[in-house]
Amino acid sequence: MKTKILTVFLFSISMFVFSQHKFLKYPEFNKNDLSKTKSTIKEDAHAEILYSSISNLIINGQLETKVFKRIKIYNKEKSSQYLDVEIPLYEGNGEREYVSGLKAVTYNLENDKVISSKVEKDAKFKSKEQKNQVIQKFTFPNVKDGSIIEYQYQLNSPFLQLLDKTYLEFDIPVIYEEYIFDFPKFFGYNYNFQGGLMPKYKEDQAQMMYGQDYYSLRLGFENVPPFKAENFMKNERNYIASVRPELNSTNFNNIFKSYATTWDDVRDKLKEYDDFGGQLSKKSLARNVLSQDILSMTLPKEKAGKILKFVQSTYTWDGNVGLFTGDGIKSLIDSKIGNSAEINLYLIMLMREAGLNVSPMIMNTVNRGILNIAFPTIGAPNYVVACLEDNGNYYLYDATSKFSLPNLLPPRAYNYNAILLKDKKAEILQINNFIESKTYLNVDAKLNEDTTFEGNFKDRDTKTFAILAYDEYVDNKQDYEKKYKERYTFNFNNYKSEVVNDNEFQTSFDFNTDGFVDGVGGKLIFNPLLFLYRQNHEFNQTEERKYPIEFLSPYETVKKVTITIPDNYKFENLPKSKKFKTEDEGIVYSYLVSTEGNKITVETSVKIDSDNFPKEYYPAFKQIFDAITQLEGQLITLVKK
Repeated sequence: MKTKILTVFLFSISMFVFSQHKFLKYPEFNKNDLSKTKSTIKEDAHAEILYSSISNLIINGQLETKVFKRIKIYNKEKSSQYLDVEIPLYEGNGEREYVSGLKAVTYNLENDKVISSKVEKDAKFKSKEQKNQVIQKFTFPNVKDGSIIEYQYQLNSPFLQLLDKTYLEFDIPVIYEEYIFDFPKFFGYNYNFQGGLMPKYKEDQAQMMYGQDYYSLRLGFENVPPFKAENFMKNERNYIASVRPELNSTNFNNIFKSYATTWDDVRDKLKEYDDFGGQLSKKSLARNVLSQDILSMTLPKEKAGKILKFVQSTYTWDGNVGLFTGDGIKSLIDSKIGNSAEINLYLIMLMREAGLNVSPMIMNTVNRGILNIAFPTIGAPNYVVACLEDNGNYYLYDATSKFSLPNLLPPRAYNYNAILLKDKKAEILQINNFIESKTYLNVDAKLNEDTTFEGNFKDRDTKTFAILAYDEYVDNKQDYEKKYKERYTFNFNNYKSEVVNDNEFQTSFDFNTDGFVDGVGGKLIFNPLLFLYRQNHEFNQTEERKYPIEFLSPYETVKKVTITIPDNYKFENLPKSKKFKTEDEGIVYSYLVSTEGNKITVETSVKIDSDNFPKEYYPAFKQIFDAITQLEGQLITLVKK
């Protein structure tokens, strides 16, 4: 198997300075920036950051984070993510974060005059997103192509142990940005750096500030090109340059205290939390729930599978992801709806009630970014699943999806690193999706005398692909059907999406279409794959691959097209069958042609044997998919008998 190695750069404080650059010097507003029509770093950029400053200061036992951003908008339609600003604010143990001094303004140039439009007070609002989180939101007014948006605020926080991650690369260029962290000398912090972006200016030193000894980390970056995401990346934020400090120690009055935690410490703390370990301790909620048929099973894996199905069929996930319960497991039982923690913690409780050796496994979802196992902290993971231990083997279960299976989690949960919280210790594990998913595309068609085609099409998915298809269908049935109408622009009817063969998902329709046959000199010429033929593929990156190649799972895609031709025609020219593969059989492809009477069947299969490959494998993918596209472009020629 090919496994991806994610490189995370970790640095501790070092005492040196390689620039006397002046930080925290906000530039005056420059009217000429409003006249700029394109970026000098990347001409087709839809926006660029003119200036960004993130300054963290610990003073009087509080963290003060000052944010200042000025952004030039070249194309409003493509810059929506920068026009709506969200500031997450955390609260817990009677303490909370709050924002002060929030100012936001849009600048436009009208008749050679600078016109400013402020974000008014009533346009700033808060919303409760999670149990311990509130989001401060606002939207910039009067934004046009050519506008400049600017905002600044101060965030005050009592939480000093783990600072927010600050990203240093974006999908737009940056003319200048700086990151600053000043803290009293009696604190000790580690810096978790990710990515390979190097600062042009850096200060990392001790200095006198506010009447006491401080440490300062100051980083300045100029002319940063946009981060370019590549196809087949689970989450580009796993590779974007970022920095995140974490408290490792304090030394007050020569009394040293270490805050360095282990995953065992995290396990112990989670046991004490009411909305995690406290929920698991409410064993009475799991009593007299499972049927005697389930409880009497002797094989642990079989019993666990039945309990998974029971929870899936009885309770419904509300779409909210979290490590901790919201309203609690009692609320889940009463309402039959709950967040991911409520459903999977209850799954664990029921499995334990049935006598199974089951522990919580915590991780980050893909959207959250890979869990950094080098920095154990209770605030990092955001997801929990059930893990059964049987004869030295581990089996994973997640009841949030109706289509998940034993040892087959929803794709959001496959994010490499995970921590198993066993009774006496925490165990670091790496999880990958080793279960092959399949897509079967089946066309049964008839060629009519008038050169139109009519027939039936089926698109069937298994395993991970079935989970995705089913969840997408349930989320919005109309949008799911619309996707097919946009992909296949000919007329079709009798459209149907349904569960088939137990945990497989299929969409089918009947079609009647023309446009696939060319008539030349009395001959009929067409591609036997009909609308399943693709002239292009996604392995079309021309520059060198920088990052690993990631898939949702190992997979196989099978296309099978059977065509019945008119009785008064015969085959004059047929495509040639062919098979090829990489030396290690990581990629295997076949194109098979067979005929029987007036029927022809073309069946293709492309098989990928892993959910991730090193970046060095990309040329092989490109070469093989170039060959696949060429091979599948073969044509059939029919002549009259």
